[in-house]
Amino acid sequence: MTTVEALIAFTLAAGLVTVTPGLDTALVLRTATVEGGRRAFLAGIGICAGCLAWGLVAAFGLGALLAASEAAYTSLRWAGAVYLLYLGGRMVLKARSGLDGMDPGEGVKPDASPSGWLIRGFVTNILNPKVGVFYVTFLPQFVPAGADVLSFTVLLAAVHAVEGILWFAALIAATQPLAAMLRRPSMVRALDRITGGVLIAFGLKLVFDPRRT
Repeated sequence: MTTVEALIAFTLAAGLVTVTPGLDTALVLRTATVEGGRRAFLAGIGICAGCLAWGLVAAFGLGALLAASEAAYTSLRWAGAVYLLYLGGRMVLKARSGLDGMDPGEGVKPDASPSGWLIRGFVTNILNPKVGVFYVTFLPQFVPAGADVLSFTVLLAAVHAVEGILWFAALIAATQPLAAMLRRPSMVRALDRITGGVLIAFGLKLVFDPRRT
């Protein structure tokens, strides 16, 4: 496999992974519809930065420690589970109850600052050990013979991050025509509960499914 063939194959494979619905998609969609495109895009950048960070970890070989060490994997898995359960529980329990008497045209009080959403997206991704193990097992398959493993792995991670940013930008743009309707108090509560439920589900999956793949 040549360098060009490897890049094309990885771009297609990573693109399919990117558009597959999951935790990241739910988080960005909820933020876009409830708090606006800017915060959603920052959350998406944070998520993609987390992917790039995992790519760097895999490139430097540290990811092999995560894949091989049960203690390292378990520690990160529990940290990620606690964080996701906290975020999800916070959304479900609070569920914007204070919006009942608010005029939908007044807008919605942000759940976090712009920088807060950037950090939240990054932490959500970086505390998921399955992302790390995925990178360690997935990226090496696309490193062609003779290529510098370190630099090419970082390049692949960057390609994946760019794909993620483009995908999130498309999702955010798609929500804008419906943003006014989706920001009604009843819809905001529903979106918070649904997204909170998704976060809790992923957190419980980390708790009860210790498998690494």
